[in-house]
Amino acid sequence: MDFGFTTAAYVVAAVLFILSLGGLSGQESAKRAVWYGIVGMALAVFATLVGPGSGLWLLSLLLIAGGGLIGYQVAQRVQMTEMPQLVAAMHSLVGLAAVFVGYNAHLELGNVLAMSHEERAGLEGFAGLLAHKSPVEINILRVEVFLGIFIGAVTFTGSVVAYGKLAGKLSSAAEKLPGGHMLNAGAAVISVLCLIWYFNTGGFLPLFLMTLAALFIGYHLIMGIGGADMPVVVSMLNSYSGWAAAAIGFSLGNDLLIVVGALVGSSGAILSYIMCKAMNRSFVSVILGGFGGTSGPQMEVEGEQIAIEADGVAAALEDADSIVIIPGYGMAVAQAQQNVAELTRRLRAKGKNVRFAIHPVAGRLPGHMNVLLAEAKVPYDIVMEMDEINDDFPETDVAIVIGSNDIVNPAAQEDPNSPIAGMPVLECWKAKQVFVSKRGQGTGYSGIENPLFFKENTRMFYGDAKSSLDQLLTMIQ
Repeated sequence: MDFGFTTAAYVVAAVLFILSLGGLSGQESAKRAVWYGIVGMALAVFATLVGPGSGLWLLSLLLIAGGGLIGYQVAQRVQMTEMPQLVAAMHSLVGLAAVFVGYNAHLELGNVLAMSHEERAGLEGFAGLLAHKSPVEINILRVEVFLGIFIGAVTFTGSVVAYGKLAGKLSSAAEKLPGGHMLNAGAAVISVLCLIWYFNTGGFLPLFLMTLAALFIGYHLIMGIGGADMPVVVSMLNSYSGWAAAAIGFSLGNDLLIVVGALVGSSGAILSYIMCKAMNRSFVSVILGGFGGTSGPQMEVEGEQIAIEADGVAAALEDADSIVIIPGYGMAVAQAQQNVAELTRRLRAKGKNVRFAIHPVAGRLPGHMNVLLAEAKVPYDIVMEMDEINDDFPETDVAIVIGSNDIVNPAAQEDPNSPIAGMPVLECWKAKQVFVSKRGQGTGYSGIENPLFFKENTRMFYGDAKSSLDQLLTMIQ
């Protein structure tokens, strides 16, 4: 088929992707938005397969079928608690693909430039596109290829490290090699020098050296970011993968890849900025690995954690009129969202005002808690964002914290040396009573002690969240 059909199909696919991205902003429209994305991607793949320069049909179809089968198996096996690390793993594949495509474009360009004008005249597809480029356009292409490989390599190793931290295979603490930021700066300088070298010579060696430097930057950059900032890292890597795809789109002359890459890159960057603002973080400092460690001796926590049994929690809930539930990653690990939803239904049936308080970075992925609650059929209108509900805690009878730590930590306001100092948190300690469902007395994912657990109006409801709620449900009918 000709360019006309492919271009028209790409335009339709781009519109579907934009509708998909817009629909994901609301829980009610999210399912429809996912289907927009599926249809858009199917159309884009079909248009590419039948468009100009297409070939190797059997290999293409085998790879698509194999990728679809692997994706289906992964989707069936991965639990909701593992979604953050799955997303990080998918970002690493996008980055690696950008590196491979970039190197392929480099090799193809070298082959075309080595041909005579007569040999170039009969070329088709990407090689034909390269054959008609002027010297200026070839230099621009080299910059595009260089940037695509650089961003892709950073995304690849950064995403692998993020996966390791999220999956618990690597320490969640901020760790840097001796030299810290100077090593990153040195690798960046090497990359810039390699860009100048590659721009003037088009040789393989500067491209290879830059790739090694970029792989190191991705590794060291994310290793230097602590667990408290990992939700920002996930969205930041999402942005990187988008820009890598856009750069490769320019190299290949693929308009849809440019549009989609720009959509992913810009949306990921905007989300990272919004999350940094919600955490009172500097966007640049997080990217450079400036957070996740302490800046001085932390405030000592005084008092003791007082435990309570299920009957005590049940009695308090029976007497309460206003109840706020704060879910966190511990709820996801215990897969207790269905129990939480059932508790909510029973309490609301008794005429009690039950609402949920969601911190922007609750869990280990933006929107993690919203997805879990939607899966459990919790009504959308009682799921409130932090800014909507924080002022209501002083009038709240009972606040129930289920598997959260950092997002309800008063040290963010009380301890200037805390790694989360200045981060906006859910001020649940202002409620009349606070019950914390927690496995034990350990710290949260970022390793920070929580003074909330030691306050006079707080009681610790120890145990697995699902088992604890099972006990509670037998007492609240």
